[in-house]
Amino acid sequence: MCYSFVAMPSLLILASGSPRRKQMLTDLRLPFTIDPADVDETPLPDEPADAMVLRLARDKADVVAARHPHDWVLASDTTVALESHVLGKPKDADDARRMLNLLQGRTHQVHTAICLRKGSEVYDMIDTSNVTFRAMTPEQIDWYVATGEPLDKAGAYAIQGTGGLFIERLDGSFATVMGLCTEKLCNLLDTLGLLDGWLGING
Repeated sequence: MCYSFVAMPSLLILASGSPRRKQMLTDLRLPFTIDPADVDETPLPDEPADAMVLRLARDKADVVAARHPHDWVLASDTTVALESHVLGKPKDADDARRMLNLLQGRTHQVHTAICLRKGSEVYDMIDTSNVTFRAMTPEQIDWYVATGEPLDKAGAYAIQGTGGLFIERLDGSFATVMGLCTEKLCNLLDTLGLLDGWLGING
């Protein structure tokens, strides 16, 4: 008896529990599963913000790829940087106010790195957007912190949420600021010949 086997396409594994990244991939109609990576995200001494996000994206991809050696793993990391200051998630409401006071009326950078890995194949890249905050009054800062939105966001704001009220200008990718540089990701998937297959597009 002769058997024929059809090779199953590799899966896409998102190495993140971020609801925003999950929603962004869902909106792109890419099929994926989630297996969050648990890595130490402490910055290294004197580590530049862009180097940090690239290192962490690679670390996350490495951890999850070890559990899924035959699938594509997508990892990402995002941070907010103002001059030499790296602004991660605030510790509490007072820390959120501190960050918003630093950002208001100024332009800062949002760095997002992605790493796509399957076995020994590794592709990574970084994208940076410039975000300018309007000058905020102390009352506006207190009001925004009281919404609770800043407390689990890098830089203490969400551009896609209420924080968008206080953005004066964006130079770069909105998606990058949200936490996943989807334009670069889709270009990479297309270059690797993965995009049409995962979307079910027949050539």
